[in-house]
Amino acid sequence: MYALLVAAVVVLAVVADWAVIKENFWNPDGVGWADGNWGDLIGTGLVNTVKYTAIAFGGGLALGLVLALMRLSPVAPYRWLATAYIEFFRGLPALVVMIFMSTGLPIAFGWTPPGGTIGAGLIGLIMVAGAYMAETLRAGIQAVPKGQTEAARSLGMRPGATTVKVVLPQAFRIVIPPLTNEFVLLIKDTALLFLLGAAADQRELTSVARDFLSSGPSAGTATSLIQAALLYLVITLPLTQLVAALERRQRKASR
Repeated sequence: MYALLVAAVVVLAVVADWAVIKENFWNPDGVGWADGNWGDLIGTGLVNTVKYTAIAFGGGLALGLVLALMRLSPVAPYRWLATAYIEFFRGLPALVVMIFMSTGLPIAFGWTPPGGTIGAGLIGLIMVAGAYMAETLRAGIQAVPKGQTEAARSLGMRPGATTVKVVLPQAFRIVIPPLTNEFVLLIKDTALLFLLGAAADQRELTSVARDFLSSGPSAGTATSLIQAALLYLVITLPLTQLVAALERRQRKASR
C-alpha cells in the first residue's frame, strides 16, 4: 500500500502540467500585497469574517444560555417554548433562516433590519447558533454534579444565585471544547453571507475572493479562492488543535 501511494504521487508529479496549475491556482499577478489580492482579502474580507463570527457567536451564546435555562426550568410552558424553538431551528438550514430574515420579513412587514442585509443575515446566524448552543449548554449544566447545588443550597444560597455562581461557571468549563467547535463552524458559516449581497466594505472573505474571480489582478483564475482557503485555515486550524488539546486535558482530569 505504501508503494502504491508513492507510485501515485510520482505519476502525478510527472504527468501534471505545473506551469498551467501555477497560472490558474497561484497566479503571480494576484499574490502581491500592493497590487495583488492579499490587501483586500485580509484588510476587508478577513477582518469582517472575524467580526461577523464574533457577533454571531456572542449573540448565539447569550440566546443559547437563555434557551438552556428555559429548557431546564420547572415551569412547563418555558420548557415547551424552548424545546419547540431548539428543534425548529436545528431542523432548518442556516441559509434558509438568513434569507428569511433578510428578504422574507422585510417583504412581508416592510421591516428594515438593523445593519441592512448583513445585519439580517447575522440575526439569522444567531438564531440558528443559539439553538445548537442551547443543547450544548444544557448538557454542560446537567453534567455538573448535583452535590454542588445541594451544598450551595445548604449554605443558604438562593436558587438563582446557586445557578449563577456555582452551576454555570462549572458548566462553561465543561462545554468549552464544543463551544470552540461551534465558533469554528460559525467562521465557515459566515461565507453564506455572500449570497445575501453586501456593500464593498461589508464583504467577508468569500465575497472578496468571489469578486476577484471576475475582476482584479487574478481574474479568470482560482487564485483568490486558494488564498481565501488559506486564510480560513489560518483561523480554523489553530482552533481545532485547541479543541483537541482541551478535550485531552478534560479526559486526563476525569481519570
